[in-house]
Amino acid sequence: MDIATIVGIFTGIACILFGIFIGSSITTFINIPSLLITVGGTFAATLMAFPLPEVLKMFKVALKVIRINEFSASEIILSLISYAEKARQNGLLSLEGEVENVKDDYLRTGMRLIIDGTDPEEIRNILETEIDCMSSRHKRAQELFITLAKYSPAFGMIGTLIGLIAMLKTMNDPSTIGPSMAVSLITTFYGSIMANLLFTPVAGKLKTRTADEVLVKNAIIEGLIMIQAQASPRFIRQKLVAFLPPSMRESVSDKKGKKALEYEQAKA
Repeated sequence: MDIATIVGIFTGIACILFGIFIGSSITTFINIPSLLITVGGTFAATLMAFPLPEVLKMFKVALKVIRINEFSASEIILSLISYAEKARQNGLLSLEGEVENVKDDYLRTGMRLIIDGTDPEEIRNILETEIDCMSSRHKRAQELFITLAKYSPAFGMIGTLIGLIAMLKTMNDPSTIGPSMAVSLITTFYGSIMANLLFTPVAGKLKTRTADEVLVKNAIIEGLIMIQAQASPRFIRQKLVAFLPPSMRESVSDKKGKKALEYEQAKA
């Protein structure tokens, strides 16, 4: 699980609750009509903007933000270097035994293409098309949460206006103004919490996850093309580590760099 996401959610909720308990009572901030206006209105407007199946998948998509990627970029690159060493020594057909053990579907598809002798440009086109389609799907999910973040404060304000109108009808009784004003502002509070603690952060995390996944897939494309061209494992390692941040490059170099260098020296 993504610890940062979980810590962020619970820390945000805890800080808000702590602030409420210090200055007031939790019951002051519970108002069912305000919840109906804010939550119900937000989801109703989102249903008008997106197809029903996409909205129903919202919670499933949201769960992805607390999951870590099963395969990191460094692990994928290490696997590609290992396949390059085997292909360089025994030929591309020697990778057939490795294909079924590959857990990443994208990498497995690419390996089958190079084993079948597919033209390098065709391999690149096929795999890049899959990246484009994946990015498009992910962008739709991000837009869904951005839309939720946009509508929730708006319906919070609508609830506030409803409360103010109701309050103005009882202006002849000054004792009701304070409580009525507090209730009318609760909807704005709900809308702000939904937008800034839930929907906007989820959209941001989904965008980050997509960027990370695209980076890994681009590394896979470059690695597979070089493996098919029978490039040296050392050269492949040197090129693929460019996809990693500096803090992760050393681990890949330590694990595979020496092995690749020994292999090149043995071939020479």
